[in-house]
Amino acid sequence: MNVVVVGGGVIGAASAWNLAKRGHDVTLIEQFQPGHKNGASHGSSRIFRHAYADDYYVSLAARAYTLWRELETDTGTDLLTITGAVDHGPADIVQPRIDALARFGLAGEVLDPAEAQRRWPGMKFDTTVLHHPDAGRLHADRSVAAFAAAAEKLGARIEYGSAVREIRNTEVSTDSATFSADHIVVAGGAWTSSLVSAHVPLPRLVTTQEQPAHFLPTIDAAWPSFVHHPGAELQTEGIYGLSSEDGVKIGEHGTGPIIEPDTRDFVPIPDGVERLKDYARAWLPGVDVDSADPLTCLYTTTPDSNFVVDRSGDLTIAAGFSGHGFKFAPAVGELVADLVDGRAPSTSLFRFGPRTSPTV
Repeated sequence: MNVVVVGGGVIGAASAWNLAKRGHDVTLIEQFQPGHKNGASHGSSRIFRHAYADDYYVSLAARAYTLWRELETDTGTDLLTITGAVDHGPADIVQPRIDALARFGLAGEVLDPAEAQRRWPGMKFDTTVLHHPDAGRLHADRSVAAFAAAAEKLGARIEYGSAVREIRNTEVSTDSATFSADHIVVAGGAWTSSLVSAHVPLPRLVTTQEQPAHFLPTIDAAWPSFVHHPGAELQTEGIYGLSSEDGVKIGEHGTGPIIEPDTRDFVPIPDGVERLKDYARAWLPGVDVDSADPLTCLYTTTPDSNFVVDRSGDLTIAAGFSGHGFKFAPAVGELVADLVDGRAPSTSLFRFGPRTSPTV
């Protein structure tokens, strides 16, 4: 089957790889050049973890783990580094994650905050602590490049610098060419609604500019990836964090201003940076608070924070990855390929149509 994939971020590139593995004739169209910083897939680090309260996400992460390792083998690239991960905060939020790991036979241990700090002296911990040793971090830029390289090795063609202007029936038009397809996959990130909202009943997608920051570590110690859930001792926004080659990265989850992707200014908001510094001052004794180096990225979020992976006719959409989708990319690409091949969706979580309040 001739398949055109629109969008060369991590989801589009992962979809192209999975489709090419199944023998489809794949063309991937990306509006920017390789390694660009305009979307949601750039940078040196993303969290990989299995610790979700929902069983489907745990199983999807487990499948993604297998596929990440396959991609590493196929491309000879190191992408996933195991550091372990920690969830800490209110027991009513952390306990369902403990239970879900146990149901899948995945390793997890519950620590008290004092024991956790003895293990990871760069951090302080809150109330209930879950350590998940099979988690870690992914290198974002290398991951996108590896998916693209693996897809090309299998015969996929990639058209960089080609912004899609119109999708009509089974044709995709850019400024310079029109591509005909048997099936079209749109994984356009923040640009998805403008491309396909007239064709399918998408849930509301909101794009925000987020601003994590890197901090220089002051101690030579291990750093797990972590999620600090609000509601116990943390009375502000929840925080995620992980080590990277650029330092210890922390960020709030989905608190940035709503923007249009083509007109964003890439400028961090000082109040947001100060909140991250306040958090580091209180909870991360192992970093230099004054070394904060802010950056910006995009979230495109659904009302319930579940993804959109669904099909209508000859059009499949993968969108709304809500700040937590990167880790699942190879498994989402597999779901996309299943839809293209006519298989029924494996979950109702990712359907088209209206959504309600957050469930993830």
